[in-house]
Amino acid sequence: MHAAIFALFLAVPTAAFSATVAVADTPSFKFPSIDGGSYATADWRGKPVLVVNTASLCGFAGQYENLQTLSDRYAGRAVVLAVPSDDFAQELASEAEVKEFCEVNFDLNLPMTTIQNVAQGEVHPFYAWARDVHGFTPGWNFNKVLIGPEGEFVKAWGSTTKPDARPITSAIDSLLTQ
Repeated sequence: MHAAIFALFLAVPTAAFSATVAVADTPSFKFPSIDGGSYATADWRGKPVLVVNTASLCGFAGQYENLQTLSDRYAGRAVVLAVPSDDFAQELASEAEVKEFCEVNFDLNLPMTTIQNVAQGEVHPFYAWARDVHGFTPGWNFNKVLIGPEGEFVKAWGSTTKPDARPITSAIDSLLTQ
């Protein structure tokens, strides 16, 4: 089953998806924090936000290191949000295990949510918005969605684009200079 899902992922182009929408129409979203409490995207208005669905047991899990590097690079100017998901059957069983895995293996200290549905079942409202309004659904773990400073959908990338790759950093840099 996992091989079939991965084969489907490979068959789907990983080109960037982009869309524009009027800023007045951009909703804000709340995510439960893995540390307790919650994150509200409205609190990050004025900053680009890179939202990444993650999975600890995925072959792309090494990208956690790139996520932390990106978060450190843009500290105070942009936000990197990790959204653990078991939609592709590659996440640990509990938030406590995910948090420990990321701290021990990657010294991760960026914002991270609780385990969420991002592509299957009752998906988190952010991912429902990305799907329904912008036509983007993660095809695998470590898909990235860039939200602009006013909460608008800017662009999305597949798993093979590392978080600190030039296409993503260039997009963030251009939003920071606007």
